[in-house]
Amino acid sequence: MDEVEVSTVVHLPPAEVYEFLLDFPRYANYSEYLTDVRSDGDGSPGTRYALRFAWWKLSYTARSKVVDVDPPNQIDWRLVKDIDARGYWRVKDAPERAPEGVEAASQVTLRVEFNPDSASSGAIDLPRFVSLSWVIEKVKPKIQSEAERVVERIVTDLEGERRDVELTIHTTPDSV
Repeated sequence: MDEVEVSTVVHLPPAEVYEFLLDFPRYANYSEYLTDVRSDGDGSPGTRYALRFAWWKLSYTARSKVVDVDPPNQIDWRLVKDIDARGYWRVKDAPERAPEGVEAASQVTLRVEFNPDSASSGAIDLPRFVSLSWVIEKVKPKIQSEAERVVERIVTDLEGERRDVELTIHTTPDSV
């Protein structure tokens, strides 16, 4: 499995961050390639999402499902068709990370695990002479940049103003 993990500190208590993260359809506002999110549910286990992505000459709708929640600490999800992928949002109370004058802080982590070799070749209508393996190699680095962009934009919305956000990024393999 390839993995991308992005984490940062948000200057709010975990419960506020968690409630914000449950509103998954708003994520389309944060991503360059995610154009639309439709939901069937309230963010609790069993909630399903249709995530419409567009990049280059390609478009694809990923189907995900919330598989578990542990309020206000974690939201676990997985894709339910075309590729083996899963991940979570984790929120931990981190008062020691709050800067002077800020009352609360939370460590927020987005983790995505995916098996690029599990991608179904019929899932995407590819242009002539374009292979699925070529698309996968081009998309893998975009997963990391999108995760970074989403986390940075979420911090801005949560805190009500833009600030420099220190991100910790971990990828496996290093080529992601």
